[in-house]
Amino acid sequence: MADATTPGVSAPHPERCAFYVERKKRFCKMQVGSGRRFCGEHAHAEKESKKRRISCPLDPKHTVFEDLLEKHLKKCNSREKPRPVYYAQDINAGPACDEGSSSCEVPLTDRSNTELDLLLKKLRSAVKGLKLEHQDSIQSHPSLIEALNDPNNGDFACKHLKQQASLLGNMEALNLLGPNQCFVEFGAGKGKLSHWIHVALKANDNIHFLLVERSSSRFKVDGKHQSTDAKFQRLQVDIRHLDLSKVPILREKGLPVVGMGKHLCGAATDLALRCLLERSGKTHHGMDDQPPRKMCKFLPLPIEDLEPDDRALNGEVKVSGIAIALCCHHRCDWRHYVGKEFFRERGLGASEFDAFQRMSSWATCGIRKAKESPMQPCQSDHTTEKSTKGEDGNSLKEILSIEDREHIGSLCKLLIDQGRVHFLEQKGYKSSLRYYTSKDVSLENVLLTALPTFPL
Repeated sequence: MADATTPGVSAPHPERCAFYVERKKRFCKMQVGSGRRFCGEHAHAEKESKKRRISCPLDPKHTVFEDLLEKHLKKCNSREKPRPVYYAQDINAGPACDEGSSSCEVPLTDRSNTELDLLLKKLRSAVKGLKLEHQDSIQSHPSLIEALNDPNNGDFACKHLKQQASLLGNMEALNLLGPNQCFVEFGAGKGKLSHWIHVALKANDNIHFLLVERSSSRFKVDGKHQSTDAKFQRLQVDIRHLDLSKVPILREKGLPVVGMGKHLCGAATDLALRCLLERSGKTHHGMDDQPPRKMCKFLPLPIEDLEPDDRALNGEVKVSGIAIALCCHHRCDWRHYVGKEFFRERGLGASEFDAFQRMSSWATCGIRKAKESPMQPCQSDHTTEKSTKGEDGNSLKEILSIEDREHIGSLCKLLIDQGRVHFLEQKGYKSSLRYYTSKDVSLENVLLTALPTFPL
């Protein structure tokens, strides 16, 4: 273990742990107890310590004293928790048995020039007739004026506030901001989008918020609203397993739902659309995802199959609108994707989708071209786990310039998004894609909207 005497390593902070984390090339930042040099996680580093620490069997990312393992397992945050009533395994995942599983994924580096050329021909053919640019719809909202003019905000905070203001402005233009509704924020994170909608609607009655987030988030803003009349509830569940028709507040109130999200990554957008508009339980049982009747969002189940609390709703959730800022198309997944029918109509399938979702990351590769070499991997302002590193093989370097790759990436994103528009239209919604912010604010600047074409 390194310490303060190791060349090139500065001394640890006197109130922080003295354990040097090799992987991070720095000292642990945890606070320590009075008279101690190490935090509880690294207490085994004490020379006088006779206790042995072992990896937690539930989550090897942290350790525990061996003699306290049994006690720790009862309270470990990684222990399996009781599943909520709205949890339904894979209900929004799409059919498990479908053409093209993950085993068919082929890295672009493994494809020949001939294969790549054929893919590009298919892409150009598929986007024929599609509008290549979206309508500009950069809006603002009075509820964020004070925050936008706060001189204490840095560039990062300002960019997010501008996006939130435009999202609210677009939602208001679509008449989605009003009383007697439940706003469902998918991929809620800290819940700031819901926070600003609450600020905008503080004079309205019967407003509820469901914040869907699979992980536990720090510095949540919804805690500020616990004393207000608005109801904020967090649903810590993967969108893949969320059955909205079983959420207690929706079962009790029967409020129409507005689905929304800011930078909803890749497959999460498709999961959210399925969650909002697919029949409850249909894909869960592996049935083929044929479009239901346009007049229903959750097709009514036989009344005898409903639980007593559900019978008032007749098993359906009314969706009055959708506004989702899209992001990270390279993290899409064919199984979850809602635009399969759109792809198939163009002679495309899982193999082409896999290639196009990988190429979609090229749309942002030119952002640092003044600083980086053509083949150096680039990232957008919204970094994700699935990097494009290694996807730009030597064969691509020979045939494509940075400008070519940017254009191809944009076409791939467009094609994937148009599949989502097609899905929404098949469900009876008028859908559109629009630029809700400028590229200097966010490279992921497309907003997907949808409004029902029928009475709710």
